[in-house]
Amino acid sequence: MFKKILYPTDFSDVSKKAIDYIKQLKEGGSETVIVLHVLDERGMTAIERYATGDSMEIEQRIMDDAKHELKVIENELKKSGFKVKSMIRRGVPLLEILKVEEEENVSVIVIGSHGKSNLEEMFLGAVSEKVARKCKSPVLIIKR
Repeated sequence: MFKKILYPTDFSDVSKKAIDYIKQLKEGGSETVIVLHVLDERGMTAIERYATGDSMEIEQRIMDDAKHELKVIENELKKSGFKVKSMIRRGVPLLEILKVEEEENVSVIVIGSHGKSNLEEMFLGAVSEKVARKCKSPVLIIKR
């Protein structure tokens, strides 16, 4: 039923908890997982503007950390028998998730209910909530 899963992650604890649910979908016929991490351009712009030191070096460290985290997730999902495609995008998380949903023609989106910044979510609204309202695919929101 859900052949291709989109798994947006910010590497938060609740986001990582979603991996266990994704593994359960394998038993139902899921084959492929698209693991997506979005570097929020709003935060990256702040680094470029306000960072003391070399902002390019900071961005590279953030990118390297994200690549490492994605590799760990990718390996775990491959051990469970999934085909895995990992990607890093830079932009507004909601918009990038919606773009990948369309580009990859996913069957379901599995996302954590809260990201790393609860304070930010109080003001901006949770990304997961916005994804659930705006996407075309079914959404499985994993609670804490």
